[in-house]
Amino acid sequence: MSLKEFENLAKGDTLSLDTVLANLKTDDSGLIAAIAQQHDTGEVLMLAYMNEKSIRETLKTGHVCYWSRSRQTYWRKGESSGHMQSLVSMSFDCDGDCILLKVDQKGPACHTNRRDCFFFTVNGNDVVISSNPTINN
Repeated sequence: MSLKEFENLAKGDTLSLDTVLANLKTDDSGLIAAIAQQHDTGEVLMLAYMNEKSIRETLKTGHVCYWSRSRQTYWRKGESSGHMQSLVSMSFDCDGDCILLKVDQKGPACHTNRRDCFFFTVNGNDVVISSNPTINN
């Protein structure tokens, strides 16, 4: 199954969360890509991965929880740095293979202490570093 079978529903129609989660396209580890976007500016902050448990925790607590592929554990954004991501809204794309999280980001989103993770910017045949790490957290 996939979310494709529901794409003709009209605005205002509803599906259960369980139905949507059961129809997401995850990888072999049960992970799905999640894009974090600042809710009020539209700034794309980062991409990380979630699974059903981290999605449900995020919805329950209002604080974004990801699955860290490198550490193989749950990663509650800002848990150690204080740079919390509060959930404003969660949406799933039409194919069910990506999540859009609109968040309220406190402090830098990137582990490099930059506002966002997308600071390698292509300029012709070069890639330019487009931002500096913040000094004040």
